[in-house]
Amino acid sequence: MSTVAAEGEDLKTPSSPTGRNTGRPRPLPHALLPAAGATLLAAAGALVAVGCFLGLYIRPTSDDWCAAWKTRDLGVLGITADFYTTQNGRVANAFLSGLLYSGGPAGTKLLPTLIAVSLTAALVLLGRRLLRTLGHAPPLLLLTACALALQALLYYAGTRSYQVLLWAPATISHTLPSVIGLWALLLALATVSHPRRAVRTAGFAGALLIGFALGTLSEPFALVSGLLAALTAVLCLPRLRLAPTWRPFTWCLLWCTGLACGLAVLYTSPGARWRRAQQPEKPPMLSTAELRATYEDWLHMWDTVTGQWAYLAAAAAGLLLGLAATLRTPRTRPRPRTRTRPRPGPGPGRATRAALLLLPLPVVVLGSFAVAAGLRSGYGPTGWTYARTWTSYLLPMELALCGYGVLLGTWAGPRLAARGPAGPGALAAATTAALCLTVASMASLVPALQQLTTTTVTRSVAWDAQNARIRAEAARGATDVGYRPLPIANLAEPFFTSDYRRDWVAACVSRWYDVDRIHRR
Repeated sequence: MSTVAAEGEDLKTPSSPTGRNTGRPRPLPHALLPAAGATLLAAAGALVAVGCFLGLYIRPTSDDWCAAWKTRDLGVLGITADFYTTQNGRVANAFLSGLLYSGGPAGTKLLPTLIAVSLTAALVLLGRRLLRTLGHAPPLLLLTACALALQALLYYAGTRSYQVLLWAPATISHTLPSVIGLWALLLALATVSHPRRAVRTAGFAGALLIGFALGTLSEPFALVSGLLAALTAVLCLPRLRLAPTWRPFTWCLLWCTGLACGLAVLYTSPGARWRRAQQPEKPPMLSTAELRATYEDWLHMWDTVTGQWAYLAAAAAGLLLGLAATLRTPRTRPRPRTRTRPRPGPGPGRATRAALLLLPLPVVVLGSFAVAAGLRSGYGPTGWTYARTWTSYLLPMELALCGYGVLLGTWAGPRLAARGPAGPGALAAATTAALCLTVASMASLVPALQQLTTTTVTRSVAWDAQNARIRAEAARGATDVGYRPLPIANLAEPFFTSDYRRDWVAACVSRWYDVDRIHRR
């Protein structure tokens, strides 16, 4: 549908022959929606930009030490083989880590910016498709602002901001998979209905290969995305008339097959078997006691999430986007049907449309429970506190809230505008309320971001000074150097345990500096 009015543009009201206004309602003020989009873009963009800037101050800690020396000494393929045989079986995770650390410190410093840019682009493209499917012209300014607002919530609204955005091992395992998943969804939308068979075949092959890679990259994301694909496949059965062909079902089936194969490779790897052997004996995961304990962990997770009111900004930003899209869409009279035009086939039933609308709910609820079960199995009773893994279901939750906001805005916009003289005022009030809630949510994230900035920059200065001293001592032939732990974001540093033989962080630090051992300074 073509666009004839710019975003937020006033439509001229017809006048009487005497020059008087006929009294027909005017739309929103000319500058209101552009100003709202610019305000949200500035607020959310500033938060995301600060996170990208903090990438310059990232310094190694915890798993960074091990990945850095293994990449340097073993190479990309060497660290991949090491993960498969001795660590955890995440071969795609190890391969990406090898690529990242092979560039030295520059790789980890650029990763937050690469994630932010690629996630913004994916969200904008996905939003454009959604609005065009609804028959509306997408406003680029507000689309970009919404994408940045969702990212600000994802990075800073949780309890582990440093791990979600700045700590490379966690971003590779739990943030990057969501970015890849969104681009895979865009690939599916672009290829499933393509007229050329070669393009469709490439899309199916991509689903299988990307699913396999993600299965060996992140178990939590594999569980959540597999659940989403399985439920979508059921809705895409041709008999439900949501999809006219078997192609969407086939794509979802190949995606789930790839995930299952990847998880099978991971689970049966020597590294995964070794890791399970180190854990104490525990009751079966499906036993009554474990299911009850997992349910309690799941409640703890959601108690933390629902206690953060800033997530409501996702729905408010979607409402703004929906209102702006309806105002950009011209009102055209439907063309009369002609007898020569073929009638479309029967569409999906009411139950199918309702199931599609409610699809995010079981994905988020059941997916989060699967994440809780996996964390309890891998890390024990405190596993639910590893909030960096929550990204796998928090991003779908934010997308669902934003999508529902868009639907509300596209439904309410024309109805508010048709309320006669009170219509423009009602639209202005709705827009203002949504903007105020979104901006207030962005503002509530500022104190945590300030603390994150101070902690990250201060540690980087201390780390640089200590690094220069240790390298100078090692160059003079020292084999035992002093190290002062510089903890950040609840991550392990050397001497986290009293038994030096079990201190794997200290061992990796020693290997990185090519010394025999380190002692507390």
